[in-house]
Amino acid sequence: MTALDAVSVYTPAFRVPLEDLAEPLGLTDIQVRLFRRFHGLDRIRFDPDRSLGELLRAAVDGLTALRGREDRVRYVVHGRAMPVVAPYPHNPLHDLCRELGLGHALAFTVTQQSCASGLLAVELAGRLLAADPTEGALALVLTGEKAFTRDAQLLPGTSLFGEGSAACLVSADGPRDRLLSYACAQRGEFDAEFGEQSERFQREYRSSLAEVMRRAVAEAGLALDDIRLVLPHNVNVVTWQRLCLLMDFPVQRVLLSNVPDHGHLFCADAFANHRTATEGGLLREGDHYLVATVGAGAGATFSAMVFQH
Repeated sequence: MTALDAVSVYTPAFRVPLEDLAEPLGLTDIQVRLFRRFHGLDRIRFDPDRSLGELLRAAVDGLTALRGREDRVRYVVHGRAMPVVAPYPHNPLHDLCRELGLGHALAFTVTQQSCASGLLAVELAGRLLAADPTEGALALVLTGEKAFTRDAQLLPGTSLFGEGSAACLVSADGPRDRLLSYACAQRGEFDAEFGEQSERFQREYRSSLAEVMRRAVAEAGLALDDIRLVLPHNVNVVTWQRLCLLMDFPVQRVLLSNVPDHGHLFCADAFANHRTATEGGLLREGDHYLVATVGAGAGATFSAMVFQH
């Protein structure tokens, strides 16, 4: 059974107030007030002095469980929202693997599900490990990227992207944070390039995510009442308030405290929220929790996972 043996997260100390982003992003005063008062965003984290490779390295440096076990890492998977992050022939992921002594591992990136690619990376890592005959084999899942353009920083009317990274050591039979189910719905008709489909995406967003969350819970053999905590993608607060109303689920059991202070960290949201939950004592041994996220780009992906802590 796929398990998260260890999770490390890096979030930059440098924060930018929304008002300071208005001019570079072309936001009006009304749009800034909308993000702050309605969506619950306050400051966005950035690390202007680190490259993508350095951003990922910062998370790996905190992954103490990896030290001395590098030879057991068979796979390195980078879950990423952006399809292109460096000019050819540069490859920050392969460069990082060489730095870490992981040049022997099969390293690749998944971007096909946009911001839901982080959960896809965990699921793929688990499948690869289940089929690997090497005893004690491990996978390293990385998330995080640079908000390097306006399109990479702004989700119009919905959220603002920040920078951060996460590193997860994944095993096939770990004792904690064991994956019980994974549900995913890919909706190619929700192509953001076409206005009318974008409007339909907004109309069906919450019901589509609710359906995937319910399916993940059911496939885990549980009921919604059994879920101690939901670790969301940090798009905004109001989306989750309305989704909880739709699902009749207490919004107090959705970890939203990172939304004002982080912004949307691409695929790293789930793991940043995992750190907050574990460090804050919000999850006890044996608790079930649900991770949910949406990726939007050339179509949309709605994903959810249920874990036992």
